[in-house]
Amino acid sequence: YCAMIRLGLNIPDTWLIPTKLGPDTEKYRRTATRYHDWFDLPAIAAEIGYPLYMKPFDGGGWRGVSRIGNEAELMQSYEASGQSLVHIQKGLEDFDIFVRTLAIGPQTMVMHYDPNQPMHARYQIDFDFLTPQMGRESEIVVKIINAFFRWEFNSCESILKDGLLQPIDFANACPDIAITSLHYYFPWAIKSLMAWSLFCVATERRMRIAMNVDDYFEIADSARSYDEKLAAYESLADQHFETERFNEFRATELAELDEMMWELAQDQTFDDMLVEAVKNTFPAHEHEQYIAHFRGLIDFWVKSESR
Repeated sequence: YCAMIRLGLNIPDTWLIPTKLGPDTEKYRRTATRYHDWFDLPAIAAEIGYPLYMKPFDGGGWRGVSRIGNEAELMQSYEASGQSLVHIQKGLEDFDIFVRTLAIGPQTMVMHYDPNQPMHARYQIDFDFLTPQMGRESEIVVKIINAFFRWEFNSCESILKDGLLQPIDFANACPDIAITSLHYYFPWAIKSLMAWSLFCVATERRMRIAMNVDDYFEIADSARSYDEKLAAYESLADQHFETERFNEFRATELAELDEMMWELAQDQTFDDMLVEAVKNTFPAHEHEQYIAHFRGLIDFWVKSESR
């Protein structure tokens, strides 16, 4: 959060809160007594404004996320957090659209997401839910985040409210791409993983760990407008991912990949995988229902991609 706030992205007010409980040792208690500055959590929450959300800093899959509507709920959730390090973040409710963008190398897929649905129904099959400008911003933001941190497989959750796209969760080291979650979008994820992996192997792309933060901060500190900064950040991201070189590789060396994925999605092997995934995810009495459901969504993808 700090890094992306520093770059000027539209991050909602977010605070990292010290753990409620430290290690149960005398050494820690002595250190806490001598050196820890106490803080006024209710005052911080009042500054952010209710509602807000408390979530573990290392959370995933919406684990441990609490909606907090007042001070009593705040203190109750903080007490329950124990030794977990947590964020509190301004709640963006009554929003227009919840967006989740999956990124694999420089490839992105912007999807309409409904976190209130069960896991298998969160990704909405919706093609024109964002304006072209907001769709591009969603793509650019996740590319910036990934290139900055040297991530190659990640997802970014953003909320569009009052014309402002605000990233709220964008450190997903292992995004969920199960067919029972992505369904219609699953073939895209698989062929994108294949394309990026083959590109990295064939070109002997070196893993880059060192971060070029100064290049990003120079842009952040410039007099450019927000859109101009995004464009400059994206240029850095494209340099990192070798986007032009990848696109050429994808178009030439992997020219048949789309057709191969389209054919595979109609193959018995693919259907066997789908059936097994459903049986491993849902209770037995729901197998027939969800096998038919996901077969239908994959069939819709096949028809959508027909040439």
